[in-house]
Amino acid sequence: MATITSLGVGSGLDLTGLLDQLQEAERGKLAPITLQKEQQQAKISAYGQLQTSLDAFQDAVAKINDPKLYQSLSANVRGDGITATTTADALPGSYRVEVSQLATSGTLASARVDTKDQPLELQGATALKLNFGELGADGSVTIDIAPDSSLSDIRDAINANKESGVNATIINDGEGYRLALSSKATGVEASIHSFSFVDAADAVVTGPFGEATEVGAKQQGQDAALTVNGIAISSAKNQIEGAIQGVTLNLAELSIAEGETASSTVNIERDTLKQREAINGFVKAFNDLKGTIGKLTSFDSESGSAADLLGDSTVRTIESRLRSVLTGGVEGGELSTLSQLGITLQRDGTLEVDDDKLSDLVANNPQALSDFFVGDEDAGGLAGKLEASIGQMLGDSGVLKGAITGAENRVKSLDTRYERMEKSIEGTISRYRTQFSQLDVMIAQMNSTSSYLTQQFDALDAQLGRD
Repeated sequence: MATITSLGVGSGLDLTGLLDQLQEAERGKLAPITLQKEQQQAKISAYGQLQTSLDAFQDAVAKINDPKLYQSLSANVRGDGITATTTADALPGSYRVEVSQLATSGTLASARVDTKDQPLELQGATALKLNFGELGADGSVTIDIAPDSSLSDIRDAINANKESGVNATIINDGEGYRLALSSKATGVEASIHSFSFVDAADAVVTGPFGEATEVGAKQQGQDAALTVNGIAISSAKNQIEGAIQGVTLNLAELSIAEGETASSTVNIERDTLKQREAINGFVKAFNDLKGTIGKLTSFDSESGSAADLLGDSTVRTIESRLRSVLTGGVEGGELSTLSQLGITLQRDGTLEVDDDKLSDLVANNPQALSDFFVGDEDAGGLAGKLEASIGQMLGDSGVLKGAITGAENRVKSLDTRYERMEKSIEGTISRYRTQFSQLDVMIAQMNSTSSYLTQQFDALDAQLGRD
């Protein structure tokens, strides 16, 4: 049988165009699968938006479910540069703080030498003893040195010793070099007041460099001196903890001239701003969630277009559970419903805050707010119930995760159907191509036979005519 390399050559028919039309018609069967896949992918994206909004609401709920929020205090300072911070142990009150002296570090400079890198006359000393505290105190640190150490060597040995208690440097006063020591910590006890060199038997070694420091080369460290409501307080640091319960006073920014006193008033007050911000943030996050749900479930009556989650059972479940918790309230406390806080549910499902009513509760009854939102160990508050409900919905076995997984599985199933359908269409088109090829050959043969017969008849007619 003759073969045809190009459809339609043998028959003269547009078999290629016809095959293309049949292929396009067959591939039309894929369109519904593609549409369904796009719809499921749109749902997955919409569920992602819903999850993001629900996560934000969960974060806002967690903030109002913190009992420390309703105990938080802030320090308001008026006066000469004192700053103050509070912890949960602080109590409301007003405190007069007068500072007459700041805590300082002790400094000490050695006798002068001509060069910093040549060995000193240390008379066989093998260690340097640093003495701290008030003059006559026995607090000291011993640092090993080589008998032929230079000023630079001694500096390096001190700085290499983490227990030295001082920072060492070398200064040039214009006439020579001195070893300058500065206590790492402030206060009298940490102040460096002298140093000496000792030999292997711990006996003090004297010599040109090892003898007493020069006049004016020493500054004794001191403790901070202040009064709080008239009570005298001494502190080795300029950050003072415990003078006022739950409050840390920071004096570091003060500048006090000799003989003067810096005065400030520290007011410890309830931090009503944080509470109002947290509760209003909770309301806003819920309203944002409602807005997201509204967008994802909307319907445009004019165009007839529907959002991706219109009528979705997962969305209805989430809304129903949240509404149930919000309207259910709590039992056993002074406040039992959101409306008693000035937070009311509107017709459109959003929450609205009465700022005056909420501010009054925050200022005058924070414990009632804590009982309502946080509750106690036996019975959780509204925020705890919301956190539990949201946690279940967002969990691995929750409705939202289940909906996303279901949509993802449907996409996979549709991909499988698409692949099977494509193979089926390819097989069908292949059969059509074979049949068309056979038809082309058959028509070509028929045309060839027709031409042959025509020629024979014409020849016969011509012969008969001559006869």
